[in-house]
Amino acid sequence: MAKPLETLAFDEAGRFQLLVDAVVDYAIYMLDLEGRVVSWNSGGVRLKGYSAEEIIGQPFSRFYTPEDIAAGLPVRALRTARETGRFHAEGWRVRKDGTRFWASVVIDAVRDERGKLIGFAKITRDVTERQLAHQAIVDSERRYRRLIEAVVDYAIFQLDATGLVASWNTGAQRIKGYSQGEIIGKHFSAFYTDEERAQHVPQRALHTASVTGKYEAEGWRVRKDGSKFWASVVIDAIRDDQGAVIGFAKITRDATERYEAQNKLKEAQERLAASQKMEAVGQLSGGIAHDFNNLLMIVIGNLETAQHQNAKAGQNPALTRALANAMRGAQRAAALTSRLLAFSRRQPLDPKPIDVNKFLASTADFIQRSLGESIQAETVGAPGLWYIEADPNQLESALVNLAINARDAMPTGGKLTIEGTNVFADEDYSRVNPEIATGQYVAICVTDTGTGMPREIVDRAFEPFFTTKELGQGTGLGLSQVYGFVKQSGGHVKIYSEVGQGTTVKIYLPRLHGRVTEDDEEPDLIPVGAEESESILVVEDDPDVRTYLADVLRSLNYRVTAVANVQAAEEVIAQPERKIDLLLTDIVMPGGNGRELANAAQVKRPGLQVLFMTGYSRNAVVHQGRLDEGVDLLQKPMSQAQLATRVRLALDRRRR
Repeated sequence: MAKPLETLAFDEAGRFQLLVDAVVDYAIYMLDLEGRVVSWNSGGVRLKGYSAEEIIGQPFSRFYTPEDIAAGLPVRALRTARETGRFHAEGWRVRKDGTRFWASVVIDAVRDERGKLIGFAKITRDVTERQLAHQAIVDSERRYRRLIEAVVDYAIFQLDATGLVASWNTGAQRIKGYSQGEIIGKHFSAFYTDEERAQHVPQRALHTASVTGKYEAEGWRVRKDGSKFWASVVIDAIRDDQGAVIGFAKITRDATERYEAQNKLKEAQERLAASQKMEAVGQLSGGIAHDFNNLLMIVIGNLETAQHQNAKAGQNPALTRALANAMRGAQRAAALTSRLLAFSRRQPLDPKPIDVNKFLASTADFIQRSLGESIQAETVGAPGLWYIEADPNQLESALVNLAINARDAMPTGGKLTIEGTNVFADEDYSRVNPEIATGQYVAICVTDTGTGMPREIVDRAFEPFFTTKELGQGTGLGLSQVYGFVKQSGGHVKIYSEVGQGTTVKIYLPRLHGRVTEDDEEPDLIPVGAEESESILVVEDDPDVRTYLADVLRSLNYRVTAVANVQAAEEVIAQPERKIDLLLTDIVMPGGNGRELANAAQVKRPGLQVLFMTGYSRNAVVHQGRLDEGVDLLQKPMSQAQLATRVRLALDRRRR
């Protein structure tokens, strides 16, 4: 028997209510036209915490936050559903206990069979977890954007797959000069130099990043204003879930300061290596010169003796020529060792105050005669040019060496200018040229209009025995001598040259501070013989040199005691009956040095005159290339006339 229609309708409504009540993840309920709750399911109880008895008849605005209620959101929601048939939104809602959850809300208008609005169906879903996850992503992206925007020392931006700029941070604007509006949408090759664009460097960079995932490089990049900076660049490929490249992340850092610092460090290291090389060569050449000076002293001394004997015997012409040739060779060898000592900064200097203006004027004629008629020489002083303290003979020799080098660089004639000027070496100059200390200097600039030199020649110009001249045309020691003298004088020397543009050599010598006094002039004529049986104690470890010295001094009527070392000399000095007027001692000897011997001797014998000898100046009486005050030094090799004169001067000093 069929059920009545009313029963069927009731059963269907009951089943629908059972279905709605079975849904626990959604709050599904009805509102009347005023927005009051008229039905409630178990999902509403679970989501919002109200039982049916507590909430039915209450306005649905109870579920909204006070902020949303004040803004009229519940009213607008019903009005939208009434006017459009549907309202959908997400936002914070409030449970019975006051806690909040993020809700996805749908309100549908409910109408009867005649289309009349009779209420609203409302479905609410708790999507707090999804919202929190989404918010976390949003917050993370926001923090990331803020982080990127806060970075001002790095240009951090994105490129699309073709290399167009897609984002731009503050650091990019600071480093590259473009605002967002100026650069977004432009190709990143705008940052590269014309040369690199012509070589397709930007395209190769993106290709490398696409293939390997990353591209790293350093090089010159161009700012908006056209200026260049040294950039450290990293480009990373950005891929989608399928691994396809969808763009690139690019980070650029301005590394110009580091690049310049590295270059300066490299240059300083190269200069230091060159300086150490020169120092090592100087030590070697100084040692060789010392040994040669002893040998040459024997050779020159005995040649002089042979010449005297030949003169007494009647001047055999063949023997005279042979002795003269031998003497010239020995003197050339002595000059060679002198230059080696100058280069190695072991040449004792006799510095004096020099008025550079007067000095240049006095040397002008001599230098002009050295150059010949085809070269015009000009010396140029300067008002208020400072005094310097240097060995005038060595300074003149240095200028002559430079003039001769300039002459050889001007085979068809030209002009040589020697100019003096005051300069100040500041910290920047000293940083680039660490061999010179900051301070005031007089620069003597020697400039020619010759052929000039390439860089590789300039770098080696001061090396001893290095020469570009043909064999037999030069020793390669001229500039080495200049270098050694200037360095030993506390100065600096530098060459500036270009092929076809001539050469300038600048000598920087320290300004002399303090009062300038004139030296007493020595007498022109010095007696060289012994007076009243004067006695000399000779201390020399080389037996041949010792014999030569004793023979020469005896020939001058001095009484001579010659010993081989400090210990033997001390024994002689300790004998009170021994008369000693002069101690003539070498400085560098095995088992002790001449300075210590002299100090001990003058304690035991007050007033004893001392004359030192050396073939090597880096020793106990020479410091920073200068003789200690009150020290009398005779440089080996010396001629018989030089020996006689200096001995006489030392002995006569007793009477002053």
